[in-house]
Amino acid sequence: MADEKIVFVAFAIEDERQRDFLKGQSLSPRAPYKFIDMSVKEAYEEGWKDKVRTRIKRSHGVIVLVSKNSLSSTGQQWEITCAKEEGKRIRGIWAYTNDRTNLPGVSTLTWSDTNISSFIDSL
Repeated sequence: MADEKIVFVAFAIEDERQRDFLKGQSLSPRAPYKFIDMSVKEAYEEGWKDKVRTRIKRSHGVIVLVSKNSLSSTGQQWEITCAKEEGKRIRGIWAYTNDRTNLPGVSTLTWSDTNISSFIDSL
């Protein structure tokens, strides 16, 4: 494994537990990947877009946790648009095994150590 990568995780607020799980999984000594989570943990307040853009700019890439909630999450949609504007590599990961929502413009794979670590290693 190369240097630790900075990754922004874009997720619908309804999927916050999945984001926490992804972060927790990366902390395991057996995890084949490590990353610094730059996702926004607090509720959006005034000026959140500037804060998010700064975090995305500092990131090597963006993991999008995709679920049915993604379709109505204006915050997550804005984060994806921002990442594209900043030229960041994006990888969609389905947040749940029983949800294969198609999020237009986001190439999405199943949640697995291989899919996540391959993306992070490619950054």
